Amino acid sequence: MKLIVGLGNPGARYAGNRHNIGFLAVDAIARQHRASPFRHRFQGEAAEAVLGPERAILLKPSTFMNESGRAVAEAQRFYKIPLSDVIVLHDELDLAPAKLRVKLGGGNAGHNGLRSITAQCGNDYRRVRLGIGHPGDKALGHAYVLNDFGKAELPWVDDLCRAVADHAALLAAGEDASFQNKVHLAMAGRGWDEVKTLGARN
Repeated sequence: MKLIVGLGNPGARYAGNRHNIGFLAVDAIARQHRASPFRHRFQGEAAEAVLGPERAILLKPSTFMNESGRAVAEAQRFYKIPLSDVIVLHDELDLAPAKLRVKLGGGNAGHNGLRSITAQCGNDYRRVRLGIGHPGDKALGHAYVLNDFGKAELPWVDDLCRAVADHAALLAAGEDASFQNKVHLAMAGRGWDEVKTLGARN
């Protein structure tokens, strides 16, 4: 069994934020793979899905971002899921918009959600980095991630989440390189080879 976690902040106020693209991607996986309804469990919203031959728990922590690890640790303990089978989808400032990279472990790059998960669970989980671009000035980063995606950004956001969902079985199977490549090809096929960062005011 895999534990697939989308990161974001709870509540309508934050729903459209760039910081919440992890939630959006997990919602897309749930729709595409006809997951059970989300219900409140493990200090979050959890659903069950079948991704190819793999069963998966989809989790959206209901804590704020900097406490995400509490929900992840609770679900991981309950299902006795090894850390290597935990997959976290999150926004990535240092990756161009509409790009995706998968990596195992590594640094948290100032991401409070990842920092919390590492503190609670350990560092050797898989991360699906969903590129949102950078506002160009480090001082603007906090406001940028907590602003909503601009209207012009929403089409690539939707396409990226759909591509993640379409190929989620590869991710669950541990075929990270194939998953990453399929998503890249899907995004290129939809014309998202080069997406400019729109800036914090959008």
